[in-house]
Amino acid sequence: MELPQLVARFVETLNTQDSKAYVELFTEDAIVHDEGKTHNGKQEILEWIEDANAKYESFMEPLQYEESASNGTLTANVSGTFPGSPIVLQFHLGFKDGLIDSFNVTG
Repeated sequence: MELPQLVARFVETLNTQDSKAYVELFTEDAIVHDEGKTHNGKQEILEWIEDANAKYESFMEPLQYEESASNGTLTANVSGTFPGSPIVLQFHLGFKDGLIDSFNVTG
């Protein structure tokens, strides 16, 4: 599956658990919603992804991608060290200035 460059990089940095490269894909004031919590700005996003990488060791296999205007939805099979693994999740992405400005995970 061919993904836009930013989305492909998003998948790559998650799969390699490169937290610093991952957070560079986000705007300074980006908002992330995951597991019932909200993370605002790059520092909180970095802390969240470092914690998630350590706890879950997630690996994402993209299944489908749809994009319209400044939003995209990536459906992926995600496996890791979490209960119920593997699971199909949707990653709702908002884009601004070539970066991710909002991110919401749904199951």
